[in-house]
Amino acid sequence: MRLKDRVAIVTGAGRGIGRATAVRFAEEGAKVVVVDLDLDEAQTVVDEIVAMGGQGLAVKVDVSNRESVNAMVKATLDHFGGRIDVIVNNAGTIRDAQLIKMSEQNFDLVIAINLKGVFNCSQAVAQVMVAQGSGVILSTSSLVAPYGNYGQTNYVASKAGVVGMTKVWARELGRKGIRANAVAPGFIETRMTAGIPEPVVDKLLERIAMGRFGKPEDIANAFVWLASDEARYVSGQVIGVDGGATL
Repeated sequence: MRLKDRVAIVTGAGRGIGRATAVRFAEEGAKVVVVDLDLDEAQTVVDEIVAMGGQGLAVKVDVSNRESVNAMVKATLDHFGGRIDVIVNNAGTIRDAQLIKMSEQNFDLVIAINLKGVFNCSQAVAQVMVAQGSGVILSTSSLVAPYGNYGQTNYVASKAGVVGMTKVWARELGRKGIRANAVAPGFIETRMTAGIPEPVVDKLLERIAMGRFGKPEDIANAFVWLASDEARYVSGQVIGVDGGATL
C-alpha cells in the first residue's frame, strides 16, 4: 500500500473526481477526510471506505470560508492523531458565460471556491506540515488553464491561478519537506460534463487523441502517485491527464 497510515484530506470528495480520489487513497491505505459542502454525499463516500476496511471522516466544509476550513483542520487533527500528510484541493464549480455577459457575482463565486478555496485549505494545512517536517499539497487545475476556453473567463482564471500558486508553494516549502503539485484533467466523465450537448461532445472528441473522455479514476490514480513516495522528487509540476487533448 503506497499511502499506508497517511492522513489525507480530499475536498469536493462527495462525487466525481474527488470521490474517486478518496476511495483510491483509502485503497492505498490512507486515512481519508472526505470534505464536501454536501455532508450526506461525503458520508456516503466514508461509508464506502469503511465497508472496504478503511478509515474515513466526513466533514461539511465551505472552502471559501476560512472559519469553515480551520474547523476542518481541527477535526482532522483531533480524529486522526495530530497529523495531516496530504491534501487534495479538488473542490470546484463552474458558472460559464461570455465576458460581456458574465455577472460579477458569478465571477466572484468561481474565484472564491476554485482559487481562494485552494489558498485557504493549503495555507491551513501547510502550518501543520511545516511543524511535522513533511507533507504533500496537491490541487486540481485544468487543461484549459494555459490555453483558455470559450465562455470561461472565471474558471480559466481560477485554474491558471492554481498552477501559479502551486509553483510558488513548491519553491517556498520544498526545504521544509513539503511537495506541491497539480493535476490538469482533460474532459472527464463527471456530473459537470454530463450536461454538455451532444454536438459539442462530438467536437471535443475530435480534439482528444485517444478519442474518448477520461474516467474519474484516471485522475485519482495520478493523485495517488503524486502523494506517494514514488514521486518524492517531483514538486512544482502540473501533470496533464487528458488523453492527448493538448497535443
